[in-house]
Amino acid sequence: MHDTPLTTLKTVFGYDAFRPLQQEIIEGLVRGEDAFVLMPTGGGKSLCYQIPALHRHGVAVVVSPLISLMKDQVDALKACGVRAAFYNSSLQSFDAKRVLARLHAGELDLLYIAPERLMSDEFMARLKDIPIALFAIDEAHCISQWGHDFRPEYLKLGRLRREFPGIPMIALTATAEPHTRRDILERLGLQKASCHVLGFDRPNIRYTVMEKNKPSAQLTAYLGSRPDGAAIVYCLSRQRVEKVSALLRASGFHAAPYHAGLGASVRKMTQEAFIRDDVRVIVATVAFGMGIDKPDIRTVVHYDIPKNIESYYQETGRAGRDGLAAEALLLFSYGDIAIARGLIEKTSDPEQRRIEIHKLGAMVGFAEALSCRRRILLGYFGERLERDCGNCDICLNPPELHDATQNARKALSCVYRLNQRFGMAHVIDVLRGSRKERVLRLGHDRLSTYGIGADRGQEYWSGLLRHLVHHGYLQQDVGDYSVLKLTAEAGPLLRGEKTLFMAEPRLKPTPAPKPKTARSKTVDTELDRSLFERLRVLRKRLADEESVPPFVIFSDASLAQMAAALPATLEDLRSIHGVGDYKLGRYGQAFLEEIQRYASGRE
Repeated sequence: MHDTPLTTLKTVFGYDAFRPLQQEIIEGLVRGEDAFVLMPTGGGKSLCYQIPALHRHGVAVVVSPLISLMKDQVDALKACGVRAAFYNSSLQSFDAKRVLARLHAGELDLLYIAPERLMSDEFMARLKDIPIALFAIDEAHCISQWGHDFRPEYLKLGRLRREFPGIPMIALTATAEPHTRRDILERLGLQKASCHVLGFDRPNIRYTVMEKNKPSAQLTAYLGSRPDGAAIVYCLSRQRVEKVSALLRASGFHAAPYHAGLGASVRKMTQEAFIRDDVRVIVATVAFGMGIDKPDIRTVVHYDIPKNIESYYQETGRAGRDGLAAEALLLFSYGDIAIARGLIEKTSDPEQRRIEIHKLGAMVGFAEALSCRRRILLGYFGERLERDCGNCDICLNPPELHDATQNARKALSCVYRLNQRFGMAHVIDVLRGSRKERVLRLGHDRLSTYGIGADRGQEYWSGLLRHLVHHGYLQQDVGDYSVLKLTAEAGPLLRGEKTLFMAEPRLKPTPAPKPKTARSKTVDTELDRSLFERLRVLRKRLADEESVPPFVIFSDASLAQMAAALPATLEDLRSIHGVGDYKLGRYGQAFLEEIQRYASGRE
């Protein structure tokens, strides 16, 4: 137990100050209040329940969907001197009994567990005899059918509030649009919880979309020009994963495949090798990576288009969790869209199929867009970016713009004349004067806006309507059959008080320029690269000796700060980001000696 959460933050985890919202969330949970937390990947969600676990009596029970994620988080906590364990099917009988013995003896601060094991009658009965500090539901979007990764076993978690009404609960996710958020709160019984939404922006990630043209050559050239750091390449099918990983290995990359068709032991070995920096590139289906705790992934490539923006956001968010510059590349083709749509069409539930088709459409809109990609990405989640980001391919290589105000007014007027009750396809049919049976049957050929856009094609109006959605003039309500509705922002544009510019829509995006090296605000730009690499080698050796991932010792951000600041004493080292008391005592001297050896050899 420590004096204050801020003291714990420094002495245990090695950080000098809280990130936005963390202190408010932590103090509320310590007081026994429920919380819902939506933070981007790398925003510091874990500390929001890990610190309260050290300030409340009993054990914090953390629900986590993946065995590999539990192990990563427990390894990291142990490296900070925190009493943590996981209880799942990966444990041998003896080890499982030992974890339970520690649980009953009050020797654990945090216990990580899968939802199906936690909600078994046997384990629920066991918890009745144990002081519980709090419940933390990680990856909480899994409880919602609106979420992109719905898991039926999460539905039982609503029982926790009924069985343990006095125990505070925190639900955390990085990806939840408004429908998913409401569903999470309802299903977990968190209607009275304080809601903390930090936002979705990850400014250190550069988003790039390229036309898919000889993708094998594009991929090898792209990864070859970025020799530093780990990378993930996502593919739509197991067959393509095998093909792409073989291609990369033949091209000299240390790459390995990962998909559900491989044996559990093979997948485990592959993930361990990646986390420990023994494999640089993982080529995977979406079976890989949810909640992966490796902070120094520099590049995420989507070889095929994801099925929805939530998946794209979460998967690209695995890059740059340490706050340093990272990149996300999407290779885009219309053939891939047809494949993705075909997979969705196999969904038996018609409502789920409708939702997923809408979400795929939004993903296509992101890929086709010719305006700031970050604004589109954030807009999807209901967040407004006031200006273009300056760190995506469109911002770095802007297309020529034209004044689309008059056509935008035509489109908005048509939505209004249709009483804001129809989706994009029908609005376009009316604008273009279609003679389709539905248009005529509803009498929409008699509207004043019928045919006023006949001079433009389907692609133009589709692009313009998406542009209006992305910029906040229209909203597309997925909960109401994706109908288009005017926002308050539409009024000034309709009245001619504002102008709207956009690029001519094109069927395929043009290649982005070669990305420039981004500087991270968290690291001194005077970083000594040679020393940084030597510290990485030392970190890898220590990690191998202890059988833990290198980032458990220190993050890349910590090593970069050491290489810039050249600490000469343990007290100097204590001021480095991520160096807490336990790590200082365990690893500090070894890193100081390496820095001193380097400094003396350079003089």
